[in-house]
Amino acid sequence: MTARHPVVVTGIGLVSPLGDHVDTFGDALLAGKSGVSKITLFDASTLPTRIAGQAPLPAEVPLGDRKIAFALAAARSAVEASGLPLGGGAPRADAGVSMGVGLELFNMDHLAAARRPGFALPEGLAARLGFMQTPAEICVHAISHRFGLAAPPLVHVSACAAGTDAVGAAYRLVATGRRRVVLAGGTDSMINPLGVAGFCALQATSLRNDRPEIASRPFDRTRDGFVMGEGAAVLVLERLEDARARGARVLAEVAGYGSSFDAYKISDPHPEGRGAFLAMSRALADAGIGPDEVDAINAHGTGTPKNDPAETLAIKRLLGERARRVPVSATKSMIGHLISASGAVEAAAAIVCMLRGAVHPTINLHEPDPECDLDYVPNEARVYRQRHVLSSSYGFGGHNASIVLRHPEAIGA
Repeated sequence: MTARHPVVVTGIGLVSPLGDHVDTFGDALLAGKSGVSKITLFDASTLPTRIAGQAPLPAEVPLGDRKIAFALAAARSAVEASGLPLGGGAPRADAGVSMGVGLELFNMDHLAAARRPGFALPEGLAARLGFMQTPAEICVHAISHRFGLAAPPLVHVSACAAGTDAVGAAYRLVATGRRRVVLAGGTDSMINPLGVAGFCALQATSLRNDRPEIASRPFDRTRDGFVMGEGAAVLVLERLEDARARGARVLAEVAGYGSSFDAYKISDPHPEGRGAFLAMSRALADAGIGPDEVDAINAHGTGTPKNDPAETLAIKRLLGERARRVPVSATKSMIGHLISASGAVEAAAAIVCMLRGAVHPTINLHEPDPECDLDYVPNEARVYRQRHVLSSSYGFGGHNASIVLRHPEAIGA
């Protein structure tokens, strides 16, 4: 087998319901702050669910589409943090983009405006809105053009696993020498009438409209569904040797990636968590570590009646007797479910907490479900050093993805 290049993260950028700066985001996570509130982006008064995790909107909003704006802002912050000189010279054929994107639920007002005479795209976007081009496609192309990334971009549409799949695919490209640099992450915004109404129709979202901050309650006996969120995260991935050569700060190593597919039901996870177990075990095998080396887990943790017990069973099967001694954190308890962006934002959360030597809490966990009997770090952060963190995402339709993140001290960086 051909030797692989170690792949490291040298920059993180994000936009989330807890802010659009990595340090602010990390502070809020460890403080157990909720970013969920009443929906103000549109009139949700006639919907069963009227709350969500809304993110601050960047000044630039191409095509009026929030997920494009989030992705561009996160990419810009990530590149600045990495110190890579991207976008200032000739395009790089060895650099690319790998992004998880969401469903194309358009803002109808903007879609109608785009068809009116005299409509023009914002300057600098080398794309047009047409029958064969969607906001998700434009998002990835815009990042490529802005930063001179000439390698063919990758677009992942594996539902709630898309952000983690995007990071995993980028890791493999860099590890095998097919890319030197990849901007990897996910972006999504479904907080619009069609998006929220669709999940309400599935009866998947929480109805705690009177107390938004306590509505997202993964692993709690009284949970009643997930809370929608929005935002984006982008990680800059490159070879360890390249990062060292230019004196870059290494934030983490992406050490392994695994994926699977349940082939069970369109909206339900396998009740025994078989697909989740396969994704996690494949990620560990890819990283060359055993279950006894997993120090912490960033869970999918949606707060839905079916996901949480299935994920708990998968973790127990993976870790065996150690399962109850490994802290499991659910970022969605604070920011809601960012759908296609969730895996990327949660990978960023795992890295931030790992570097700070702590695990963030799962808030609103006051009455543990008897079927969910692991250490979910209830309500308060905990000082806890980590060498390896497993971050997992499980999507509608049965998509499952996991990545292993390694502390930079473990690789001498």
